[in-house]
Amino acid sequence: MTMETTSIPEFSLFGGPLQRLGRRVGLVRGGNTFWLGVALGLLAWGVLVLLALVMGAGHKLFTLAVIGAHVRLLVAIPLFFLCETWVAPRMADFVRDIVRSGLVTEGALPTLSVDIRRIGRLKDPWTAEVVFLLLTFAVPILDMIIPFLPGRTASVGGLLSESGGRVGPLLVWHLAFCLPLFRFLVLRWFWHLGLWCYFLWRVQKLELRLIPTHPDHAAGLGYLEVVQEHFAALAVAVSSFYAASFAENIASGAMAFEVLYLTVPMLVLATAVLFVGPLLLFLPKLWACRVTGWREYMGMASRYVNDFDRKWIRGENPPGEALLGTPDLQSLADLTNSVNVVREMQWVPGSRRLLLGLAAAVIVPMLPLLLFKYPIADLTAKLFQALTGL
Repeated sequence: MTMETTSIPEFSLFGGPLQRLGRRVGLVRGGNTFWLGVALGLLAWGVLVLLALVMGAGHKLFTLAVIGAHVRLLVAIPLFFLCETWVAPRMADFVRDIVRSGLVTEGALPTLSVDIRRIGRLKDPWTAEVVFLLLTFAVPILDMIIPFLPGRTASVGGLLSESGGRVGPLLVWHLAFCLPLFRFLVLRWFWHLGLWCYFLWRVQKLELRLIPTHPDHAAGLGYLEVVQEHFAALAVAVSSFYAASFAENIASGAMAFEVLYLTVPMLVLATAVLFVGPLLLFLPKLWACRVTGWREYMGMASRYVNDFDRKWIRGENPPGEALLGTPDLQSLADLTNSVNVVREMQWVPGSRRLLLGLAAAVIVPMLPLLLFKYPIADLTAKLFQALTGL
């Protein structure tokens, strides 16, 4: 390992004041931030429930009409941090892999080191999270500009407003802490995703030693698919929130169930764009690698099979050399396998498995919505009929 290789800093995309605060209070240990998310969600939800009980609105808080508030605090927020805990080590592994494997050439290592340090500076500043906080409290302006901003369904606010001043503190807590907290974490995640896309863009601009016959079928970039797979927890979090919002709207009559037939595929498409789209940055280089590799390996294959044909088919083999047991046959098979690997090389470092996994992460949280269309008794009867044929 060269001096330049050992000077590459450790890649870390996550940090900032919130994570440092979690370390101080003992909720962040190593790279595990999940318990910080659980604590934030439980804090917001616990105070919300306590105020509802004190104000005599507990029976209204625990209804389907406000399920979105519960899902945001108890499901989405912990999943935000679970995804962070899962994906951060995989990102660091990817960077270490492209350095150790020589995929990043020796001359490009200083540039890679500069890019990693730049990401480290961008992930930590107070200014970014202060801006996010300011944006989360600019609710009226944001709602006018971005009508689909996560959390806007505010059914809790509408429900509580019906009770007048009796539940004022509950409404204040929801609008002044719970909703801003959720939106702050959404903006924080968009910032991290933007930094990750920026880093991948910088990597694809480096001089890369791509190998068309690499077993990962992505010229050595195949581990990127593993990184993107770990964003599934984030996809589940977003889908869970939207599923809860849809449940609120369907229960209140504000939305027809049939709208889901268009909305859910759109969410799947948006998820694919968000987590598979960044891999398209490598498409030009992988395409060029495949074209060049196809030409070079086909040229080598042509020369080899011509020599093989003359030696073993046309009878030009040396006297006394037997066909049985000759390594030429195995070499021909190995060459064929190599050519097939080049032929099947992917244009992006991602496969159908990644797409299916992300699609499942979006669709599974939506499945309970089927109960609005098909009651549980009907679903059970249909399942029994499908299994038994009766």
